Amino acid sequence: MASAEILQTLGNKYSAEILDATDEPQSAQELSDELGIPIATCYRRIDELTEHDLLELHDNILSDDRRRIKVYRRNVDQVHIDFEESLTVEVEERTEVTNKLDEAWRTLSES
Repeated sequence: MASAEILQTLGNKYSAEILDATDEPQSAQELSDELGIPIATCYRRIDELTEHDLLELHDNILSDDRRRIKVYRRNVDQVHIDFEESLTVEVEERTEVTNKLDEAWRTLSES
């Protein structure tokens, strides 16, 4: 994945806010409401972020009115940008251990 493409995606309005808010799984509607992003823009940013593996589809949950809702969670913990010699962007993905610990904590807190 090209460094310039990742940087451009991160530079789009709302992308960083969406990544920050998706430490825990959230739906597009929840993100739109929480961050004040128009829903169509929210979906576009989600598509861009998932295309660059910065955000992932976490689950398809069943809502109270029996509809399937996609929930997303960020796939990265850190992004390092270096301009020293040439533009380089290093993405540090979330580890499986982090994902499993998050799931276990969420399960315990919902009990």
